[in-house]
Amino acid sequence: MLRVILLTDFSEAYAQNLLRGIIRYSKHHEPWVVCKMPFSYRVEHAVEGVLAWAKEWKADGIIAQFYNTDNVSIFREHGIAAIAQDFKARFCEIPNITGAHHETGRIGADYFIRKGFKNFAFYGFKDIVWSSERCEGFLCELRQHGLDGRFYEYRNTDFNKLWYYESAPLVEWLKRLPKPVALMACDDNQGHHIAELCQQCGIKIPEEIALLGVDNDEAVCNLSDPPLSSINQAVEKGGYEAAQLMEQMIKRPDIRHDDVVVVPTHVITRQSTDIYATTDKHISMVLRHIHQHTDRAFRIKELMQLIPLSRRPLETRFRQEIGMSIYTYVTNLRIERFTRRLLESKSSIADIVEEMGFSNYKNIARLFKKVKGCTPSQFRRQNLLKRR
Repeated sequence: MLRVILLTDFSEAYAQNLLRGIIRYSKHHEPWVVCKMPFSYRVEHAVEGVLAWAKEWKADGIIAQFYNTDNVSIFREHGIAAIAQDFKARFCEIPNITGAHHETGRIGADYFIRKGFKNFAFYGFKDIVWSSERCEGFLCELRQHGLDGRFYEYRNTDFNKLWYYESAPLVEWLKRLPKPVALMACDDNQGHHIAELCQQCGIKIPEEIALLGVDNDEAVCNLSDPPLSSINQAVEKGGYEAAQLMEQMIKRPDIRHDDVVVVPTHVITRQSTDIYATTDKHISMVLRHIHQHTDRAFRIKELMQLIPLSRRPLETRFRQEIGMSIYTYVTNLRIERFTRRLLESKSSIADIVEEMGFSNYKNIARLFKKVKGCTPSQFRRQNLLKRR
C-alpha cells in the first residue's frame, strides 16, 4: 500500500481534478493512502518541516506545489519520491506536473480570431511559467495571422499577493484598450478579477471586452457576471498520469522520469465571449445564425435569406470581416462543437457524427485531422481517461 502526500491548494478546481485522477488510478492499481496536506503547513513549517512530517508518517511520495527556493532534492535523499505541481517555474531536480501552456495560449487567440476580433489583450502574472507561456502562445498565434500589431498586455501583478487587487492601474489599462477587444486572462481567477473591475467601472462584457479564462473552474466561471468562457484542460487525465508516474518513481528511483503534461482540450463558451466582433450588421446577423445552428449542416442559400445580399457580395464581405471563407468558418466551428461532444458525451463517435448531421465518418475524420492533427478516436484516447 503506497502512502502519498498531496500538498496543494484544494480550494481550486485544478487540484480537485488532479485528485480525481489520482484516486481513479489508485482504485485500479496498488491501493494508496493519501494525506491531503494544507498548503498553509508548507508556509508555516517550510519544506524541511514537510519532510520531517513525511518521514514520521512514513510517506512513499509527495506531490506538491513547491517554491523554487525549496531544496526539493532532500526528499529523494530520504527515500521519498517527489513531483512538483506547476506553481512558479519548473524544476530540473524532480519531475513536474506542468501544462502545454503555449498551446493553451494559441487556442485562446485562434478562438478570438475566428470571432472576427482585431484588437487583443492578455492579463497575467510576471515571471510565472504558466502565465508567461500562455501569453507567448497567444501572441505567437496572432503573429501568424499578422495581428500582433494590435496586441496589448498587462503582466505587472505580484503573484505573492493573489488576494490584492491592483485596481487603479489595471482599470486605467482596461479603459485605454481599443474596443471591442478580445482579452485572455492567464486563468479563471484572474478572468473573474477582470470581470469584477469591468463591472465596477462600467465596461461592458462582452460588448466592449470579450473575456476568456483558463481551467474551466465552473464555480469561478459562474460566479463571474456575465459567466466566464474558459479553456478546458485534461487535468483529471493528468492526475491519473501523475499517479502512474509516482508509482514508477517509488519502484524505480534509479532512473530519470519525464514530466506529466496536462493538455488543453477545447473552449467552453459562456456569455463573456458571446459576441461577434464586426461592425457590419449583415455579417453580424450571419454569424449569429451560424453559431445558433452549429448542430446541423446548412447551405449558403439559407444565409442569403437573412440579408439583402447575393452570394458573391456575401462571401466577399464575410472574408473581409472574418479573414476566412464562410465554409472554413463553419467547418472550424462545427469541429469545435464535435470536439466538445467527444469529451463530454459517452456516445460512440459514429452516433455523435450522426447526431451532428455530418455526411459520413470518413469526411469528419479527414476534417478533424486537418484541424486537430489527429483522428477523433485518437483525440478521445489522448484526452480522456479510460472508463473502467
